[in-house]
Amino acid sequence: MTMLPEPVTATAAAARLGKQPATIRKWAQRYGARQLGTQERRVYYCYADLATIDGCITRREPVPDTPEERDQLRAALRTRWQNAA
Repeated sequence: MTMLPEPVTATAAAARLGKQPATIRKWAQRYGARQLGTQERRVYYCYADLATIDGCITRREPVPDTPEERDQLRAALRTRWQNAA
């Protein structure tokens, strides 16, 4: 199942993840978070990619290097959770 990316600004992602917008922007820079576009100087990121980065950091796991590798991680985790249910 392919999920459509959910565009969010750093401010919106920060509110949902309980972080500061500066932290989200730093993650986007450091980990190359997927950027979906810009509008009126606002950058829109893929929420799932940012949430995956947050999850890896929270679990103290290495953050995969690319958005594609993070997509694969999410798919593997989703499969594992579905099989466990």
